[in-house]
Amino acid sequence: MAYVARSLCFQPLGFPGHPRSLAGHRGRGRKSLSFSCHGHLARERFNWHAGPHHLCLVDGKEEEGSWQRNPGMASLPGGPKRGEQPQDNQFFPLVPHGSKMDCNAKQWRLFADILNDVAMFLEIMAPIFPICFTMTICISNLAKCIVGVAGGATRAALTMHQARRNNMADVSAKDGSQETLVSLAGLLVSLLMLPLVSDCPSLSLGCFFFLTALHIYANYRAVRALVIETLNEGRLWLVLKHFLQRGEVLGPASANQMEPLWTGFWPSLSLSLGVPLHRVTSSVFELQKLVEGHQEPYLLRWDQSQNQVQVVLSQMAGPETILRAATHGLVLGALQGDGPLPGELEGLRNRVRAGPEKESCVIVRETHRVLDKLFPKFLKGLQDAGWRTENHQLEVDEWRATWLLCPEKKLL
Repeated sequence: MAYVARSLCFQPLGFPGHPRSLAGHRGRGRKSLSFSCHGHLARERFNWHAGPHHLCLVDGKEEEGSWQRNPGMASLPGGPKRGEQPQDNQFFPLVPHGSKMDCNAKQWRLFADILNDVAMFLEIMAPIFPICFTMTICISNLAKCIVGVAGGATRAALTMHQARRNNMADVSAKDGSQETLVSLAGLLVSLLMLPLVSDCPSLSLGCFFFLTALHIYANYRAVRALVIETLNEGRLWLVLKHFLQRGEVLGPASANQMEPLWTGFWPSLSLSLGVPLHRVTSSVFELQKLVEGHQEPYLLRWDQSQNQVQVVLSQMAGPETILRAATHGLVLGALQGDGPLPGELEGLRNRVRAGPEKESCVIVRETHRVLDKLFPKFLKGLQDAGWRTENHQLEVDEWRATWLLCPEKKLL
């Protein structure tokens, strides 16, 4: 009976669905519990520094002027919480476009939770420095607005990933039930903890920093436990580098474990997919140089000095074409890096290091021929390893172009 009730109220269909889903489920539970206690303690510390804010009953009557500090009031629900500020959407320009959050949902989810901890710390510190009170509170609220947008966007993206049986509404509902239950447990813990620590500021701050560390650690464990089977630029670079160096394709579990979460989750190469045609060429002659030597529905321009690759996509470009174009750009980036490469690519690397930058078009044409042999093996390895290649999480702009092909050369 308990198992049936738990399944109906808290577990979506298909749970756990993946060997690491249970670890992520436990990590989210620890995160929610620590966040609930953390938030109540932060609110109590703010009230303690800012002064009494709650009117108490004396002898059964509400007397004017009889204000007393009640630590338990800090644990009662009230006031705006994370993501509930009505100003959230007004500060959307302060965060990157939503597509970036789709591509790097794990990193932005972790960023949102850490920024929320920083905002609560600023709220605690604001009354201690009255001269900067207004500015500190404004910065804290601004941070919470960014947290609301980033947290909501990444939560939707991760919920879609967890909906293994196309049951996104079920997953969202059960996630809300779990969070409500854990928040209730956090409320009970806070009611017991706050009266014990409220009269000792140093102990309160110690508990706050402990809960902050626990919250960040639980967030890290929950995000690290996610295994996403679609490729973004960071995961594609990890898998491609391993394939070029060892001839093997990493599986989703291994690549997700290697994916950086704190820093460096974008490769050093600047890869832009779906750029407008005028960004890569300004004349028919330049366009003819870009389309020579291949029949792929994309055009690629490589700037060696800035290590930048820009890709123009055709109207016919599908997910496989976009994946090849991104792989092509990352291969060019590998030519300027270190580490072993297959024979043909090693020769091209030597030419890149020895030759002038004006040979970029020649190197791009040569890599087209190398990819004609290499990419089918790489794509099959991705599919055999469990990656979903029918869709991706690469950041692609909406620009598309059309050009006519002929057997000898390609004209606009």
